[in-house]
Amino acid sequence: MQAVAEIKLSKREAFSELAREHHRELLVYARALTREEHQSRDIVQESFVVAWQNMGKFDVTKDFGSWMRGIVRNKWKEQMRRNKRQIALDDGALEMMEAEMRTWQELRQDGGPSVFMKLEQCLEKLPEGLMLSVQSFYYEGCSTDEAAEKMEVSGATLRKRLERARQALKECLGGEN
Repeated sequence: MQAVAEIKLSKREAFSELAREHHRELLVYARALTREEHQSRDIVQESFVVAWQNMGKFDVTKDFGSWMRGIVRNKWKEQMRRNKRQIALDDGALEMMEAEMRTWQELRQDGGPSVFMKLEQCLEKLPEGLMLSVQSFYYEGCSTDEAAEKMEVSGATLRKRLERARQALKECLGGEN
């Protein structure tokens, strides 16, 4: 009995490691699909549950990240069917997003620093007004007017803050363009 318990623990630890390794990129992927933070977190969480329940079906010769993105995509499509008011991305856009995620995953696997972690670090260095502007507009998906109203500034002020934030992030990330 102890050997069975050790095998189960080993599988759980291996799955936990894979989940930690792919969690951030799956959140980014789900966020790109849903355009809504809470919904993307729910989809990723549900996807990990499905993956855990179906680990026996996973082909270990295949890429775990690709498999997980497939589960995330299917969970998103399920939600889209349940809530038809949301705007769906066409297959071409999904394929482009999948290709982009594969590229980022390959860069990370090749030992390159995670651009997402670097971006997060750069965001934290921004002054509060710029950081909140970026969060409202890009992460929460507010329109310029909605974000400006939320922050109690004019639309022109918000646009200028976003411009400054983009420039600061580009410099922080090491971009010359």
